[in-house]
Amino acid sequence: MRPLIAGLTALCLAACSAPSRDGRASRSTTDDATARAAIGTIGTPVSAADIAAWNIDIAPDGHGLPAGSGDVATGARIFAAKCAACHGAKGEGVLGDRLIGGRGTLTSANPVRTVGSYWPYATTLFDYIRRAMPYNAPQSLSADEVYAVSAWILNQNGVVADDARLDARSLAAIRMPNRDGFVPDPRPGRL
Repeated sequence: MRPLIAGLTALCLAACSAPSRDGRASRSTTDDATARAAIGTIGTPVSAADIAAWNIDIAPDGHGLPAGSGDVATGARIFAAKCAACHGAKGEGVLGDRLIGGRGTLTSANPVRTVGSYWPYATTLFDYIRRAMPYNAPQSLSADEVYAVSAWILNQNGVVADDARLDARSLAAIRMPNRDGFVPDPRPGRL
């Protein structure tokens, strides 16, 4: 909480020192120096461990996937217990988005965008589940549970076999049906 307060304070102070409409500074140089000195005394420095807890992003190539694994059968049980209330027993969507089906509909008048029909990378599924699901308790699933739920959703979309067990290597190797349906980012250093 302290880093958030420190960041908001710095943002407010920066906004207060922004030039006015006529281009003149709205505060004096002395005030700016005082503000910068005050910022240094607010909050607590963020440690590498603090950053690591929030730095959980997964790249399309699988960089950042954690250790662990999960299989389709386990994923079915976890999905029934923690996901079906919003996404339906078969991933058909209830309160939450539909996850299953839709293959071959993207060019139709009524496209159905699901994990199996629209998403370009299986690693994106893992990343999203890990960060945001279940809706009432985001980031509460273990890596093994996320691998298992991902395996079940991918299985129900015909992407992996019934006996599939996913881990960092196998999940990153999955080629999603709509992988080529997206335009690559031409900027240097982008996947």
